[in-house]
This record gives sequence, structure tokens and C-alpha cells, in this order.
Amino acid sequence: MLRSLKELVNFKVRASDGDIGSVRDFFFDDARWVVRYLVADTKSFWQEPHDVLISPISFREADWVTREFHLALTVDKVKKSPRITDHKPVSRQFEQEYSRYYGWPYYWGTDGIWGQWQYPAELAANSEFNLPEDTGSDDPHLRSIGEVEGYHILALDEEIGHVDDFIVDDETWTIRYLVVDTRNWWPGKKVLLAPLWVDQISWAENNVTVSVPREAIRNSPEWEPGQPVNREYETRLYDYYGRPVYWTDPKR
Repeated sequence: MLRSLKELVNFKVRASDGDIGSVRDFFFDDARWVVRYLVADTKSFWQEPHDVLISPISFREADWVTREFHLALTVDKVKKSPRITDHKPVSRQFEQEYSRYYGWPYYWGTDGIWGQWQYPAELAANSEFNLPEDTGSDDPHLRSIGEVEGYHILALDEEIGHVDDFIVDDETWTIRYLVVDTRNWWPGKKVLLAPLWVDQISWAENNVTVSVPREAIRNSPEWEPGQPVNREYETRLYDYYGRPVYWTDPKR
């Protein structure tokens, strides 16, 4: 199912034997457009609070009624996990240490979005499968969702709005759409753009360049927050832009 990441912020994070904290942010891979980690704020639950990273490999489910995020991990396991360093990007070295701590295969080094697999839970089910140490020494393309929210959207010909949210598949944790708010430019609306239509993200200039004309975005099908993004809406959106749909390609 497709979900809003913004709606998940402040959900309580529950381990199998107790509370850990609350959802503060997510890190996503800007090369593959996949959420790699949930950032949990533990300050209200631990005596020595610090942010911890939780991989979708350990996700069970998000309860939208009780606003709780359930994990297949114990509190103690999370407490002893490798710590991220404030104000520094997540390095590949950290990810290698993190994966070894939990006994999970690396997700990088292959063509799949989750290593050899399509779904993150499959890495936990294949914990005996380990990729060689030299499968990737390059740093990951991990960015904060909270940081990118508010970035300006630059169409082919002119600025059009800003990033307001992200719509994610809650099984693969692939980001399917950026939610663009156009109301700063005219009495506008919120519309969806697929990451495949993004040309580049400029972290220095805080903007996202897309391969779509401004007028096309302005007249595209409106999306109302809180409404489900179903296959009927998606088909209409892709038909409007004349782009091939992602669900016919298993690599997307």
C-alpha cells in the first residue's frame, strides 16, 4: 500500500518487548529512491537518549489507528546497535558495521533494491547469505526526508512549488512519489511527481530539478492529503504525463 511518510512522523516505535521512542525522520537512498532507515528519537524513553537507525529489514507493521510502528527487534538489541554521529552523513563503513551487528546481508552491491531481493524482510530471512566485504566501499546516497521537505521544485522552464511530502510503498519501502505543493505560486494544489522524472537534486541550492514543464505540473491531476493513492489515480497520472507505468517493470 502507498503511504505518506509525513504521516508516520511521531508514530511511537515499539520493539517486541517495549517502547523505543518515536519516529523523527527517515533516510532515503537518492540513487534508488528507497527508504533505508527510520530515525527513532529515544529521548523520552531511555536514560541516555540518542537517535537510533532502524532498517526496514526489521519492520513488522505500522498501525495507523494507534499510531505505532512495530519492530521485530528487542529493546536491548536496538540499544546496543551502532550509533550514528550527529551532523555527519551515514557512511558505508557504518552500514557494514550495522549489518554485521544484526547479522543481515548487505543491501548494496547488486542490481536489486534490497540486495538480491525485492523486499527488505527477505534479507532477514536470508541472514546466512553474506556478500563479500568488497561489494561496495563507496559512500551511500543517503539523505534525510526532513531535510528535503521544503526544497524548491524546478520544472523544465520555471520554478513551480516545493517538496511537501513523500509517498512510499510500505512493503518495499520504495518512494513512489514526491508530493509537490504549488500554492506559493498561485491558488494552487498539491500534485504528485514520480522520482523517475527527477533529473537531479541540488543539496547546495536546496532544489529538485524535474524533466516536466511547469504548465504540465500546474494542470496535472490534483492529490488531496489523506486520500489513498490507488491504481486508478496512478494510471490517470501516468496517462496524463504520457509516461510508462512503473508496475510493469519488476526492477522499479
